[in-house]
Amino acid sequence: MDVKSKMNDRFRDLQGGLFLEVTKADVGEGAGNFMKAGGDIMAWADPFFPDPSMPESVKKAMVEAIEGGFPAHYSMPIGLYELREALAEHITERTGIPIDPSRNVIVTPGSDSGLLFAMMPFIEEGDEIMVPNPSYPSNFLNGKLLGGVTVPVPLYEEDNYQIRIEEFEKRLTPRTKMVLMSHPNNPTTTVFRREGLEELCKFIVKNDLILVCDQAFEDHIYDGIEFVAPCTLPGMWERTLTVCSISKGIGLSGLRIGYIYTNDHIMDVLYGGAVNVLGAASTASSIGAIAAIKDKELLKSNYERLERRRRLAYEVLSTTPGVKMKMSESGILSWLDVSALGTCAEVSEYLMEHARIMVNQGTPYGSQGEGHIRIVTACFAKDEDAVERFERIKAALTQMAKEKGII
Repeated sequence: MDVKSKMNDRFRDLQGGLFLEVTKADVGEGAGNFMKAGGDIMAWADPFFPDPSMPESVKKAMVEAIEGGFPAHYSMPIGLYELREALAEHITERTGIPIDPSRNVIVTPGSDSGLLFAMMPFIEEGDEIMVPNPSYPSNFLNGKLLGGVTVPVPLYEEDNYQIRIEEFEKRLTPRTKMVLMSHPNNPTTTVFRREGLEELCKFIVKNDLILVCDQAFEDHIYDGIEFVAPCTLPGMWERTLTVCSISKGIGLSGLRIGYIYTNDHIMDVLYGGAVNVLGAASTASSIGAIAAIKDKELLKSNYERLERRRRLAYEVLSTTPGVKMKMSESGILSWLDVSALGTCAEVSEYLMEHARIMVNQGTPYGSQGEGHIRIVTACFAKDEDAVERFERIKAALTQMAKEKGII
C-alpha cells in the first residue's frame, strides 16, 4: 500500500531520515547517531550544549515545586498566570507597550510551535507568505504546511543582509497575506536596522498584511546596535504577532517554553484554539521559566559569556583560508561564507569526517544560504572547550583549502 498517496500534499514529501538522508541537523536520528559515534554537535541553537547549564535560581524553583507535588497537574492551556504576568512585565520593560497578562500574551511549548500557531488563524489555501532569504528553515516550510505558498525574498551578503524594500514590492501579488521574518535573523545574525524596518512596516500597513516576527534571538545584541521590535512601529501593533523564547538568550532550550504577544483581538482567537493545538506547556518548566524571567542577572551574565564567545569564534575562524565571515551582530551563532572551498554540503561533510564536528549546511536556510555554513558558537560551557573545536574546524578547512589548491 502506498500510504503516502493518502496524505495531503502539504505533508506528503516530508522526510524524517528513515528512508532517505536529510541535511537538517534537527530532523531524524542523524545528529544523535553522530554523537553516539563520538562526534561533536555545533548545529543545534542550544547555548552551552552539551554541558550542564541550569541556573541555580531556576533549579531551586523547579526542585521545590517538584518536591511539593504541584507539577503533576496541568497548567492552563494559555499558560500559568504567574508566568504570563512575569512575561508581560518583561515585554513592557523592553517595548514600552502595556501588556496585559490576561489579554496580550500566551505561553507555547517552545517558539517553533508558537510560530506555526501564530500563522494558523490567517493562512488559507493559496495565500502567499513573504519570507526573507536566508532565514530560519521553518519559515519556509510552515506556509506550505498550512496550505499557503512561501515567497522567498532575497537578502544580499553585500548589504549585510539588510532589507531591500524593492525586493518585497516586486513580489507583491493579490494573494500576498503575510510577511514572516526572524529578527535578529537566523542564520546571518543580522539585526535589521530601523530604516529598513520602517520601510517594511509601511509596506505591510499599505498593503494590509500581517506580520509574524520571530524574535527568539533578541536578548543579546552586540556593538551597541539598536534593536527595534516591529510591533512598536506606527500601525503595526494591530497586525503583528511576536514570537519569543527563553531558549537562546537565557539558555533554557530544554524547558521548551516560548510565548507570543499581540493585541487582544488576535489573542482572543489564539486563546480559543490553545487547548486544541498547543495543549499546555509543562508545569514544571513553567515554574522554572518564572524564576528565569525574574532573575535579572541571568541575561546579564549570559550576555558577557556570549559576547566573549563570538569574539573568540571570529578570531579563530575568520583567519581560515577560503573562509569569509563577519563578527556576529546578535545571539549565539556565526555565519561563514565557505563558497571558495565548495558547496555547503561538501564543506559540512568534510568537517564531519575530518574535524568530527557537525555544523549546519546553509541551504536549509534558503537558496541564498548556498556556499555558507552556520556554526552554533555558544556550544560548550567553557570558552577553552569551544575554542578547541573552533581550532579543529580551522585545521580541517585549512587542509581542505590545501587540497583545493587555494593555499
